[in-house]
Amino acid sequence: MDGSIASPSHGADNTPVLEVRDLRTVFLTDAGPVRAVDGVSFSLGAGETLGIVGESGSGKSVTALTLMRLLEEPARIAGGSIRFQGRDVLAMSQRDLTAWRGDQAAMVFQDPMTGLNPVLKILRQVTEHIVAHGRMPPAAARKRGVELLRRMGVAAPERAAGSFPHEFSGGMRQRVMMAIGVANDPSLLIADEPTTALDVTIQAQILDLLRGLNRDFGTAILLISHDLGVIGTVCRRVAVMYAGEVVEEAETAAVLADPRHPYSWALTNAVPRLDSPVGARLTSIEGTPPDPLHQPPGCRFEPRCPFRISRCGQEHPPLMEVAPGRRARCWVTADGRTLPRPSLPAAAESERPLLDAAPLLEARGVEKHFTLPRKSWFAPPATVHAVNGVDLALHPRESLGIVGESGCGKSTLARLLTRLHQPSGGSVLFEGRDITTASAAELRPLRPRLQMVFQDPYASLNPRMSVGDILAEPLLAHRRVPSRKVAAERVADLLGTVGLKPAFATRFPHEFSGGQRQRISIARALALEPSVVVADEPVSALDVNVQAQVLNLMLDLRQRLGLSYLFIAHDLAVVRAFCDRVAVMYLGRIVEEGVADDVLSRPLHPYTVALTSAIPDPGRQRIVLGGEPPSTLHLPRGCAFRARCPAARAECEAPPPLAEVAPGRRVACHFPGVLAPSQTAKLETVA
Repeated sequence: MDGSIASPSHGADNTPVLEVRDLRTVFLTDAGPVRAVDGVSFSLGAGETLGIVGESGSGKSVTALTLMRLLEEPARIAGGSIRFQGRDVLAMSQRDLTAWRGDQAAMVFQDPMTGLNPVLKILRQVTEHIVAHGRMPPAAARKRGVELLRRMGVAAPERAAGSFPHEFSGGMRQRVMMAIGVANDPSLLIADEPTTALDVTIQAQILDLLRGLNRDFGTAILLISHDLGVIGTVCRRVAVMYAGEVVEEAETAAVLADPRHPYSWALTNAVPRLDSPVGARLTSIEGTPPDPLHQPPGCRFEPRCPFRISRCGQEHPPLMEVAPGRRARCWVTADGRTLPRPSLPAAAESERPLLDAAPLLEARGVEKHFTLPRKSWFAPPATVHAVNGVDLALHPRESLGIVGESGCGKSTLARLLTRLHQPSGGSVLFEGRDITTASAAELRPLRPRLQMVFQDPYASLNPRMSVGDILAEPLLAHRRVPSRKVAAERVADLLGTVGLKPAFATRFPHEFSGGQRQRISIARALALEPSVVVADEPVSALDVNVQAQVLNLMLDLRQRLGLSYLFIAHDLAVVRAFCDRVAVMYLGRIVEEGVADDVLSRPLHPYTVALTSAIPDPGRQRIVLGGEPPSTLHLPRGCAFRARCPAARAECEAPPPLAEVAPGRRVACHFPGVLAPSQTAKLETVA
């Protein structure tokens, strides 16, 4: 059994667009060779879509870079073959590779900001491959470049063509990368995590573009992701990778419904869903993948597997057929048996929020405006209206979610509530005390009870300090411990609280994974025993398994310590799994607020309906929102969502108030509920 993924025949000569056999890539290190890709095989026909899914470090991106021959020393292709339309890619000269890349095969990289040249205008970068490969002269290429930007959904492409990458949002930059990738109508497009950390609406638009390329042009697509939900919306087949090898391959729908490898089982059940019980724990796999320098003799997943048997630790399993058209690298399911559904406890009664108690943290009409530097002495100063009159209350033991697209004011609101920014208007109250204009000296005794967890744990941890020093610093600064010895004991307790070994105190931030660094950030926030933790996108850039671990940890801490969370995210399914109530923000205002189950299961504001419909879930009907939110420099009159709303009417020219439509439910819409989720099928073409 060679472990290949079978693909149906396409074309007159039945030659696959891409055929990979027993591919092996190693990184030569002083400690020995690291087998990053270890015996991967698959084939991809014209017009097909194949997804590769797995955690960070599983070998997905190295596989993609190997296919394009983009790896350099100390990486080395140690074996196997890559054939593109019958041609041997490994035998191509550098000149052949230059002619092949960007013309017949193209790649969209994970981070568009590093993939785009910051000193070249957008149009120059889109047309570069067209001209270089001799497809058309420069004048015609410029026309095609503008048309490509328009096809990718870039607003005002003629104006955007003269912009630089830094002037675009993350979603717009990813659209530019897509335009570059398809500029020469390639037969193969490799997309490496093209939607990671993007808003759910922008993510849905990028996935729509991929589906359209596959449908309209017959482009063979290899989509790499750590999210099976994303793979399920685009790809018909999927290969699940773990520790450098494929552990399961089958039709995507079959893997989502009935995974046959324990790792696929964990990935599938770690993804929060809108129909999951509120506050229920998520399935997660503790531990980390094996050391690639010293792979275990048996199954590589065996140390983390909840279903392991004695044979798993002794004999390495091949990729076996466990059902018709399905293969898995597992001794447990080798005889055709299925894996059970996970059974997880629901939220305990002690976790229920005290909504009748006085709010711990409250915002009343909070505003924040930033004045930008003048472009010239004669130009009037421009003002960014980041937050525009927000009323909010967080109660004891409550988790309140704030959701919305990038730029809606979520992070600015978090900094206002923690008084890292001073409001331009309105007031902020903490434990009944007005802290709107409190000085730094007045805020200092309040800081221990109001802590924040930032989105990027690496940027918020001092790289020159050990973890022990990072966690001891607030304890010593606020004189919570009498000596460094007692601080070290408290640090060990904190690390144990967040599921890390006390011995890790001597390590530095760069020695940890993203999930572990986020646990350290949470431990630092807990060091001073706060009553409120403001978490700003704490899981947005994490793998689904690590995301589940962090969310479960935060739920456990709320139950044990009685914490209250203000939880900011753009992923509504994550908010649905974690939060009791949710507030939806758009252009600096709250447009809907209520109990999480009610708001996300039965949304009333058209923007909330669009957000919930955009969650990557196979078969979900959705609303396509055209463009991006209006500029915060010039706020629109009337309803801020009117220009993008599929249900906008003449009455929307007047601004709607945030009115209570049911007990505990507020909506800022003249026609709440007019756009029901069941109506999305007829609105899929709305732009």
